Amino acid sequence: MDLHRFNSLPIERRAELVSQSGRLLTRGRQGCYSKTLYYMGSFFAEMWCSPANNHIVSVRGFTSNDCLEPYLDMIDLRDLKI
Repeated sequence: MDLHRFNSLPIERRAELVSQSGRLLTRGRQGCYSKTLYYMGSFFAEMWCSPANNHIVSVRGFTSNDCLEPYLDMIDLRDLKI
């Protein structure tokens, strides 16, 4: 699946695809949210959840280095076939 198609899907379907097909790279917290970064083969996906009510707040795919920047000190990209 390409990035444009992924981002055009409903949030529930994006979350399902990330959970089923994504390669977990790292987890973290920002404020009261948990965030998880996945590698989807040709793009990255970031999922934000509210632990207070176990609600998925956001799932977005990206290829931008700017979006990946906050994670670079937590992951090793050499193992990925990019």
